[in-house]
Amino acid sequence: MKTNLYTAIGLMSGTSMDGIDVSLIKSDGVNEYVKISDDYYKFEEKLYQKLVNLRNLINNKEDLYEYSEDLNKIDQELTIFHSKIIDDFSQKYKGKIDLIGFHGQTIFHNSNLGITRQLGDGKLLSQLTKKNVVYDFRQEDMANGGQGAPLTPIFHNLLSKILNKQNKILYPICFLNIGGISNITIALEDRKISNNKFRAFDIGPGNCLIDQWIIKNSKNKFDENGLIGKSGKIDQLILNQAIDNFEINSYNNSLDIKDFDISFAKGLSLENGCATITSFTAYLISKGIEHANDLNKNIQTKYLVCGGGRKNNFLIGLIKKNLKTFKNISIEIIDEYDFDGDYIESQAFGYLAIRSFLKLPISFPLTTGCKTPITGGKIVKNF
Repeated sequence: MKTNLYTAIGLMSGTSMDGIDVSLIKSDGVNEYVKISDDYYKFEEKLYQKLVNLRNLINNKEDLYEYSEDLNKIDQELTIFHSKIIDDFSQKYKGKIDLIGFHGQTIFHNSNLGITRQLGDGKLLSQLTKKNVVYDFRQEDMANGGQGAPLTPIFHNLLSKILNKQNKILYPICFLNIGGISNITIALEDRKISNNKFRAFDIGPGNCLIDQWIIKNSKNKFDENGLIGKSGKIDQLILNQAIDNFEINSYNNSLDIKDFDISFAKGLSLENGCATITSFTAYLISKGIEHANDLNKNIQTKYLVCGGGRKNNFLIGLIKKNLKTFKNISIEIIDEYDFDGDYIESQAFGYLAIRSFLKLPISFPLTTGCKTPITGGKIVKNF
């Protein structure tokens, strides 16, 4: 039976706030998937600074009210920027675009309070682009008792089927996404989505602490390829203290970059601080993988790393070193299998837009902790 394929643009701006990943895909929202093109658009410096400054001001739900006027202004500015890049990006594609999956920029996320706020106005974006827009993906999940994150596992599950078929990778197949926050998806076996044979959880910081340290102590915005961290010396005493003072007791809660800070590295040099913070990050990621390994019953498992953190060779090396005694775990970069690890999330939000349009679930009890599988994303046609 032939299924309908929908063409969708997925837009994703991560916690680094450096720019927007854009992807164009075709999918039926279930098993069919074709990647058409990807691109990246850097934020203008003034917009970048506004976003960073505002995020630094929003630390609790009261701040959302206090700075509501500022939030509304930047909602509009950010949306206009998105509309311009959609216009530029879509001109390269001559076919019809059915949907835009608009994640927006997360400015505050606290699952314990049931509050998540993504900057961006879906109605305005639809008006400006003259296209159907799906946005605000997390609210329905949180209203249904979920954590609001991670949302990409349903797309990871689809990729696992492709990797199993085309590359003969055996299940379980795990995806380690190292963005601002790190999360893991475990695809257990190639079953129908309704059987819920995949699970996911946040495991700790990804790039957020390293980026914060680099921005605070240098003119750079991130540690390119991990070279700064690699050039430093890990302060083992400070690292051990940080590990002792911070422990993730449960992987049932979604995380935000403000759940972590870099104060433990105060007084260290740029290089030594970066090395120590990177080692702390690698430790927490490794512990998350160990947790996933227990769930996999210690069988042979491949972890495919995506997200910006996969480019930090120092971080990846430390993770592998921490896990060297686990002979059943292999860690590989997803790019080795002809997937660009920079655009997995933006492709995912194109896919989520299609699923939302079709009223198919995008979050599940074993991914976000929601009570029942639930769709999400507000669909708007404002033209």
